Amino acid sequence: MAGRPFLAALTAPVRSWRSSLSLRVVTLATVGSLAVVLVTGFFLLQRVSGNVVLQAREAAVADANQALYQIEQSMRTAELASPSDITRVANEAIQRGAVGQRYEVWLVTGISSVQSAGLDEASIPEALRLATAAAPRQVHSVLTTVRYGDGRPSVPGLAIGSTVNGSRGEQFVVFFAFPLAQEAKTLRLVQAAVAVADLGVVLGIAAVAYAVTRQTLRPLRVARRAAERLAAGELTQPMPVKGTDDLARLAVSMNHMASQLQRRLGELEELSRLQQRFVADVSHELRTPLATVRLAADVLYGQSGEFDAIGRRSAQLLRSELDRFEALLADLLEISRFDAGAAVRSLEEADLAELVRTEIAALDEVSRRRGSEVVFHGPAGPCLAQVDVRRICRLVRNLLSNAIEHGEARPIDVTLGADELVAAIAVRDHGVGFSADEAKQLFNRFWRADPARTRRIGGTGLGLAISREDVHLHHGWIHAWGRPGEGAQFRVTLPRSPDVQVTHSPLPLVPQDAASARRLLAPSAAMAKEGS
Repeated sequence: MAGRPFLAALTAPVRSWRSSLSLRVVTLATVGSLAVVLVTGFFLLQRVSGNVVLQAREAAVADANQALYQIEQSMRTAELASPSDITRVANEAIQRGAVGQRYEVWLVTGISSVQSAGLDEASIPEALRLATAAAPRQVHSVLTTVRYGDGRPSVPGLAIGSTVNGSRGEQFVVFFAFPLAQEAKTLRLVQAAVAVADLGVVLGIAAVAYAVTRQTLRPLRVARRAAERLAAGELTQPMPVKGTDDLARLAVSMNHMASQLQRRLGELEELSRLQQRFVADVSHELRTPLATVRLAADVLYGQSGEFDAIGRRSAQLLRSELDRFEALLADLLEISRFDAGAAVRSLEEADLAELVRTEIAALDEVSRRRGSEVVFHGPAGPCLAQVDVRRICRLVRNLLSNAIEHGEARPIDVTLGADELVAAIAVRDHGVGFSADEAKQLFNRFWRADPARTRRIGGTGLGLAISREDVHLHHGWIHAWGRPGEGAQFRVTLPRSPDVQVTHSPLPLVPQDAASARRLLAPSAAMAKEGS
């Protein structure tokens, strides 16, 4: 429990990413532009820094050549013979390099050396010393860090090395250290300018992407809301049409679709009204001739003892089929009342356990004839609830009839459970059951899982539809569970008083035996997998 807020905080960005198209577009545009800007800026800085270093190297080599020429000329004209003369020439070169702090000088003889004040010899890389020794008369250069021993900060620089000849053919090694502080400052300014420009470009692209996305998605959001209104049945609010682009044509198409749906729905509603009226009128009109036929059939059945075998059988068939026809007519009349909104409930306090036992007893002969034993599981005492007794009895009778019809001569369990607020009745058979596709049509009118099945009880195809309407009239629930070959269970949950709202059921929808079988099968499957 303590980790749930942390987990929610971690998954919040993922949820935002998945749910926001504008966030994804702006993020992808920003990341893409950032990658392009970084790559472009990198190559730009490489090019600029290369040019700056190249120009600095060319200028430094030119200054070094000039200084080397001057040093060599001074040594030849002075016909040097003592270290003091060498020091004088070196100091003159050091003074020329100190003008404008252009470069530092380190002149090396075989036994001594003279260098600019504060210059650290580590400023001259070992690679430059070796290259100068290998090719004395060439001018060698390498990038380095100019270090000072007098407390001045180290700066990037360029080290140049070569040799000069004295008046007697001696060779003196001369190293120059050119500080590139100004060039480094220029590069830092260029880097800062490129970074600011890149940031501005990225922010600008992000702003443009957000504006474009907002401008593009606004009509799509309007279309989405219009589609949601269409799904909710609100067909009278058209989408606004602006311009002549694709989005405007989409709005026109959706408005046309809404008008067509409204027209078709009107036609279907009118057809439904005509159908309901036809069923109601036919049902009412058939009652009078049916009563006359019933009277004649009763007379014939009463005198059937005087008929021959064929006559007696005909009288019996006539009476049984009239019973089925009357049941169908009664169901049609009940459905027409529900369609017309004229169905009402007459509430009275009743013992649900007694009602269930009464219906079980009424169908006892039929269940024994079909080979199905009906077992009642309920409280020993009364289970009182305010219900419409006629409708609840019909509901239980319909569920029991279905269970007997499809129970395949196996036991049927009827369970009654209750708490302080609600009561539930579950009818469980172990017969043919039904599939998931069939479950979607169980409560449809006149639907049968197998139209070719021989029916001996019920058979109007309206029982479950009427049962659902009776449950809804009581503001209750009716649910069905089934598996092919494992049977089915119908559970009805009713409030025990009219002011109670059903939010739960005291009985499970999945039968206990089916749930236990699944729990037992799971470890077996796991062990079989491990054993294989």
